[in-house]
Amino acid sequence: MELRPAAADDAAPIQELVREAFVGYVPRIGREPAPMAVDYRVPVAEGRCWVAEDDGRVVGVIQCAVQAGHLEVETIAVAPQAHGRGVGSRLLTFAEERARALGLPEVRLCTNEAMTENLAYYPRRGFTEVARATEHGYCRVYFSKAV
Repeated sequence: MELRPAAADDAAPIQELVREAFVGYVPRIGREPAPMAVDYRVPVAEGRCWVAEDDGRVVGVIQCAVQAGHLEVETIAVAPQAHGRGVGSRLLTFAEERARALGLPEVRLCTNEAMTENLAYYPRRGFTEVARATEHGYCRVYFSKAV
């Protein structure tokens, strides 16, 4: 598996991967999760997306943004057929490495409270829940990890 910056021609595969990764949550949330509405051509063009590629196929994506005092993981998604292969862990490790390289002391992210798998997944990777709030109609759970 190779991790690399996303290129312009990755935008469509990223869009499809995100759709595949999040569509199962629609019934739980009652609408499409926020990452499904992103036009990934924009964060790709801005240099904020990296992809995990395996055998020439995009199997994971992470979208990050530098914020005041931290690196924000805006979207992280793994293709369903790649679950259990360490793609998500590798993407989170990348975010931590990037934060350190940028001199930022922490990585932050959020998930929807209906995505119960994530509520267990992030703490196993050292993230701590720091807040819950409703924003734009989504019940979000916020996590942070010092790096």
